[in-house]
Amino acid sequence: MAQIWVTNGTPTMPGILNPLTAACDQGYVPDEARILSNPGVADSVAAAGEMFEEIIGTYEGDADVSKYKLDHETDFREIIQFYRAAIEEAQENDDTIAIDVTPGRKFMSAIAFQAGFRFGADHVFYFHRKAGGYYGQYYPEIPRTATDLIDFTEVM
Repeated sequence: MAQIWVTNGTPTMPGILNPLTAACDQGYVPDEARILSNPGVADSVAAAGEMFEEIIGTYEGDADVSKYKLDHETDFREIIQFYRAAIEEAQENDDTIAIDVTPGRKFMSAIAFQAGFRFGADHVFYFHRKAGGYYGQYYPEIPRTATDLIDFTEVM
């Protein structure tokens, strides 16, 4: 049974790396990670993919990191299909799947959130950085009392 991490790209590295690091820190160390990219975030997604491997390795994991590219940022059907296919594949393989709704534009997060619930993801995570001036900082630099990894499947 593998653990899968699915997220979308963003130009801010802490926005994509902090949720993964927090999840690993709490025991959800993925065996596979999938990142949705589009032309506006392709460079940061490439860099984040490399960092995913390092972060997961720090937690003694070894994940296959894949990047999926959209031709257009607003290809809503393809965005939905990205999440749906990942969730359905995980279910067929009896894997555990987590959807991260933290990074990216609001519409990307909204689609990820809805897809996570509609298609039955095991976890729908949001990394909440509490007030306190920690914007732009990475998870190891932020006091644990200033962060919360929320799993909406547990609170809804």
